[in-house]
Amino acid sequence: MVHAYILIQTEVGKAAQVASTISSIAGVTKAEDVTGPYDVIVRAEAETVDELGRLVVARVQSVDGITRTLTCPVVNI
Repeated sequence: MVHAYILIQTEVGKAAQVASTISSIAGVTKAEDVTGPYDVIVRAEAETVDELGRLVVARVQSVDGITRTLTCPVVNI
């Protein structure tokens, strides 16, 4: 299982709506609106890195109000 944090920037005033919409996507385990340089932080999981990539590109990035994403895979060192 691959886990990642997805840092999201949204249009002004859209963070809560984006977090709510993303939280219903399969593979998303948590979505919260936050303060700072990013507006929403998402915790996601998938079976493979390729599946995680498809989740981000096909499902998360298609949510209305998102302007930019940064995906940070979790590593076990």
